[in-house]
Amino acid sequence: MPSLPLSPQVFAILAALIEQRAGLHYGAEDRELLGEKVSGRALEAGFDSLLDYYYFLRYDPAGSEALDALVDSLLVHETYFFREAQPLMVLVEDVLAPAVREGRRPRVWCAACSTGEEPLTLAMMLADRKVLSGVELVASDLSTRALERARGGEHNLRALRALPPGVEGRWLEVVEGRARPRRELVDAVTWKRVNLVDPVAVAGLGAFDAILCRNVLIYFQDDTARRVAESLTRALRPGGQLLVGSSESLLRFGTALRCEERRGAFFYGKATG
Repeated sequence: MPSLPLSPQVFAILAALIEQRAGLHYGAEDRELLGEKVSGRALEAGFDSLLDYYYFLRYDPAGSEALDALVDSLLVHETYFFREAQPLMVLVEDVLAPAVREGRRPRVWCAACSTGEEPLTLAMMLADRKVLSGVELVASDLSTRALERARGGEHNLRALRALPPGVEGRWLEVVEGRARPRRELVDAVTWKRVNLVDPVAVAGLGAFDAILCRNVLIYFQDDTARRVAESLTRALRPGGQLLVGSSESLLRFGTALRCEERRGAFFYGKATG
């Protein structure tokens, strides 16, 4: 499909609109890339000018839904089962399982979960320790398409590339070229569409004992990442834990959370008082 011309001026206002909606940042060096991605949506909608398409997205009553669909097409859905599994293992063994055995019901939120491999990995680990029913799991993403796939319980075979021995056959099966987790794992997760840059939407989920927001903040500008981190901090209960990706750090944002290393995994903890 051909690309429509994208001038620096139109690129600037389109990129700003996308960043305002979803936090995704496109720098000047990304103009050609964004032009290629947006052109297809514009042409499908009957526009032969990206400026006209911008005006449609920005001002037309139907533009908001179209902007959500555009953002959905731009989101990165790179994920797989047992990705960076050590922090999840530490969370389960040191935080969640002990809480359940003490009679509490911890709440966990996997933010920006894409097609759901991370919360399902967590569900497998909890089920292995027979505490899954004692934990409330919430998983969210901005992408409606990704959430539909997560709820449907079908995953690409590439999602199995870090699978440890003993998982296939116990917690998931490969059927007709698709990985299918056991239905009770999928049903143990409450799936929600949430925009992380919307603090009202984040607050609406309630308070959590643990939040996972891994490999997400790297796609945001510092100001956006700081605001998202502040929203996540507010969503933590006293003593709650926040996990981010191994290549991410909250320390440069001056976070109120305390960074603690546990068996090679870094946790950001909220004060108990």
